[in-house]
Amino acid sequence: MTAPAPSCAIYTIGHSTHPAEQFLALLNAHGIRRLADVRTVPRSRRHPHFSREALDAFLHEHGVVYRHFAALGGLRKPRADSVNTGWRHPGFRGYADHMQTAEFRQGIEELVTFAGGQPTSVMCAEAVWWQCHRQLLADALLVRGVPVCHILPVREAKAHHLSDFARVDHGTVTYPGLL
Repeated sequence: MTAPAPSCAIYTIGHSTHPAEQFLALLNAHGIRRLADVRTVPRSRRHPHFSREALDAFLHEHGVVYRHFAALGGLRKPRADSVNTGWRHPGFRGYADHMQTAEFRQGIEELVTFAGGQPTSVMCAEAVWWQCHRQLLADALLVRGVPVCHILPVREAKAHHLSDFARVDHGTVTYPGLL
């Protein structure tokens, strides 16, 4: 007997090296009708079908609404006074620092509005969510009461749980290090 599918308001997916049709099949398997692109640079030289214009046109042909969210893009540098020292990797620490900004808060509110109760997925390039800023973005959504699931390359979806070392204060997530 298989486990029931998790109930999610927003999904995450990595485009990885999938052909366009396989990527669409993953979206369709979860009923995704809206795609929020959270790549800082919405292009791919190796996989041009994932470049912004080509992806938007392809998804539009198949009834999926595309939107790029620059404010939620990764590749952020950590602040010198970072409170997120629980993240050892500077890219994750930098994104956690970005999560404390007004730009991020506005971006996440725009994402929730864009989703509007429709099956929506957040997309970046990394195949697996735990090696991508989608993990932190999922934490931020979860503490706002938005259930998140990660679409896996085998068409399964895994419910997101708050990162073990995350701390929440009035809806803001931080990742403090050990004292």
